[in-house]
Amino acid sequence: MSYKILAINPGSTSTKIAVYDDDVPTFSLSIPHSAEELKPFARVADQFHWRKDLIEKALADNGINIRELSAVIGRGGIISPIESGVYEVNDDLVRDLHNARMQHASNLGGLLARDIADEIGVKSYIADPVVVDEMMPYARISGMPELPRESVFHALNQKAVARLFAKETEKRYEDLNLVVCHMGGGCTVSAHRRGRVIDTTNALDGCGPISPERSGSLPPGPLIRLCFSGKYTEEELIKMVHGRGGLMAHLGTTSVPEVLDRILAHDLHAMLILRAMCYSISKEIGAMAVALKGNVDAILLTGGIAHSKRVTDFIADHVDYIAPIYVYPGENELRALAANALAVLRGERQAKPYESSEYDDPSQINDTTRPSKLRDWLLGAISPQAVNAPVSSIRHYLGKWRNKKS
Repeated sequence: MSYKILAINPGSTSTKIAVYDDDVPTFSLSIPHSAEELKPFARVADQFHWRKDLIEKALADNGINIRELSAVIGRGGIISPIESGVYEVNDDLVRDLHNARMQHASNLGGLLARDIADEIGVKSYIADPVVVDEMMPYARISGMPELPRESVFHALNQKAVARLFAKETEKRYEDLNLVVCHMGGGCTVSAHRRGRVIDTTNALDGCGPISPERSGSLPPGPLIRLCFSGKYTEEELIKMVHGRGGLMAHLGTTSVPEVLDRILAHDLHAMLILRAMCYSISKEIGAMAVALKGNVDAILLTGGIAHSKRVTDFIADHVDYIAPIYVYPGENELRALAANALAVLRGERQAKPYESSEYDDPSQINDTTRPSKLRDWLLGAISPQAVNAPVSSIRHYLGKWRNKKS
């Protein structure tokens, strides 16, 4: 049986759509949105009907009958933390997208998919939104209880590339340990252990490596002093971290090709800053290798910046001792969305029910009257054998070292 799928990816300055017959793209279009067109809308949610009309007009103008669609899938938004997978757009998800904690164009993806799908009587989905959260509990803890580490990363592209690598090597994604690095306007580096992302950098808040438009992790003392200097508003500071940080802050551009052209013209400052960005990415790859206890099957480099061999070679020179490196330049979120929907339609994967969830406060973990996924995870991680084992860790480590040396 053949399936026709509409994939929708709303962005800040465009709405990208594509129609797939099974896994073959038959139509794709990026509808640009100028600043003038977006100006009348006070909130992203207010753009819903306008973007929907644009999508339906584009499909009709190109002879595509939406009543022939088997499913509609949209990019996921800033919702409750969820594990990776495909989710049917239910009422809980619609409510959370309408009341998202952050204004982001991706919040419209599930809403547009649901509305179009409901009109024609098919199901609507999202897949691997940026808030996919499969982190180990102790990876969430920072040095301040008020500031837990959050899982916000390029989940859709990272998961798609990891599955593609598994398919190409004739293995299951669920059997592999991978470090995946997405390099675009923001850069995220993640540790994929047997199909789950157990740790990752959070590019949305500017954490992790330097990127073209984001600062990466910053020294906290100077940052605090900058916040109270009176020189900048809160909005300006947030923009400096996310939007006007990284290459933009140092070089006035987010274009890596432009920076490479400057380097060829003997701009040493451009060379220094680009190397700093690549070096910070390399360090995060090393950190994620630690999260995987050094057991890494491959390092995957993806995203638009991965088109630059100069960048990937610099990174490889720092981390190729960890594991083999594979490069998957660019990203295709529409293809990844369509592939996820197709897997559900074919019965290869099950769509998961979405449920709103609240933050699991680590300080309340000992209160057994409260349900806690965090407590369940930790109790399940305790090994009965380890409790009664003799204290011989130093001898154990020295033994491993001697074996490695010999």
